[in-house]
Amino acid sequence: MKKYISVLLFVFSTAMALSAEAGEKPQACSKCQPCNLDWRHEISLGVGDQLFESLVWQNPPYIVNNMPQEWSGVYKERYRYTQHWSLNYYYNHNSWFSCGIQADISACLWDDVKRNGLGQELNRNKNSNFWNLTLMPCLRFWWFRYEYVGMYTNLGFGLCLNGGSETDYKGRHTAAAMAFDLGLVGLQCNYKRYFAFAQLGGLYAFRNKNTIYMLNSRIVSAGIGVKF
Repeated sequence: MKKYISVLLFVFSTAMALSAEAGEKPQACSKCQPCNLDWRHEISLGVGDQLFESLVWQNPPYIVNNMPQEWSGVYKERYRYTQHWSLNYYYNHNSWFSCGIQADISACLWDDVKRNGLGQELNRNKNSNFWNLTLMPCLRFWWFRYEYVGMYTNLGFGLCLNGGSETDYKGRHTAAAMAFDLGLVGLQCNYKRYFAFAQLGGLYAFRNKNTIYMLNSRIVSAGIGVKF
């Protein structure tokens, strides 16, 4: 875990050093006046899908036709997905580059249901869950920035904390893993200091090839924010 934190701090410090080279007043883009750089900072709240989780964790058929009634087993049923919720901060370095940090959280909940061989419910535990909390510095490269609209590509690399009611193969309730975000294309629409955005990309988190927490999760996301 220490090496992940070291890499995270290095990437973030490098990004902030780049942004510190900017002057006190950003330079407006000559071909798109004004370029919405009167406000250096922006903060936003976003929501995205859990396509990966909903495809991997699904409700199984629970009726077992070839087992006696005395037999019993525990099944994971009634999956619920919180979707991804993210809090984002960006510093606008100039008309084509921004850097910032992102916090994203998502969770999956289900019932552990004990049934007999005929599918009859014996008892139900509704408190089962897992969650992923992702923290990462991000770099944003703008394709263009006009007064009311802009397009960009995002890159992020950081740390994912995975936890929940279950333990992994080593008996841990919480584990750390590498995470990265690839926002292929994003669209931002502005009105004065307020804006809305939509983004297409993917969020990934894995410890190794056998332990994957997210893979092409949060493919589509959108949100609102404010500049200051």
